[in-house]
Amino acid sequence: MARQDKVATVTEIADRFRASAVAVLTDYRGLSVAQMKDLRRSLGPTVTFSVVKNTLTKRAAADAGIDGIDALLVGPSAIAFVEGDPVDAAKGIRNFAKDNPALIVKGGYMDGALLSPEDFTKLANLESREVLLSKLAGAMKAKQSQAAALFAAPLAKAARAVGALQTKLESDPSATSATASTAPAEAAVEESTSTAVEEATSEEVVEAATEETATEVAAAEATTEEATNETPDAPAAETAEAAETTEG
Repeated sequence: MARQDKVATVTEIADRFRASAVAVLTDYRGLSVAQMKDLRRSLGPTVTFSVVKNTLTKRAAADAGIDGIDALLVGPSAIAFVEGDPVDAAKGIRNFAKDNPALIVKGGYMDGALLSPEDFTKLANLESREVLLSKLAGAMKAKQSQAAALFAAPLAKAARAVGALQTKLESDPSATSATASTAPAEAAVEESTSTAVEEATSEEVVEAATEETATEVAAAEATTEEATNETPDAPAAETAEAAETTEG
């Protein structure tokens, strides 16, 4: 391979590492060309399954900032670069390997960490994104139903209480009379309360009028006393004047 071609290949593999959600390294020895085509077709358009050279892949991994992957690049290697759902892709590779034992998973790289074959198996056994979303939607729907039942419970209890009361009144008319009999008592209480208020108000009016009258009487007495004190002075003055005239 020419140097320029090697550089292009390294760049391409490094870009795939960067763009992939997970990269699964496999040993493909024993797979026919037809089987390789079937594998690529089964994984779908979001997975690129490529046979790679170990030396160029090590350089590409270093360029992409991936460490520790060199140990997996031993023997014939092919990498599944997954840009879609990692779980779905892992399930597809696992299922194909069951039917075609020649495909062996060496490990992988995901979210900045290396994957062992055991880690890959755990990833493949996870539920897919669609299943998780379906379960989440079902859980949310169940919670909404529970909330609706919770809000409806007080209304249902109130409706049952009203229905029970109506049934009782229909079966026992005396209950209506008993209810009606409390009306005169309530009216009497209201009337007595009103009377007490009116009486209290009348007493306040009388008391105020009495105080006002007392004030007027006191003022009149004071005026009379002043008039009485001033009246004797006039005859005394006239008598004195008459005496002076007689002496003259």
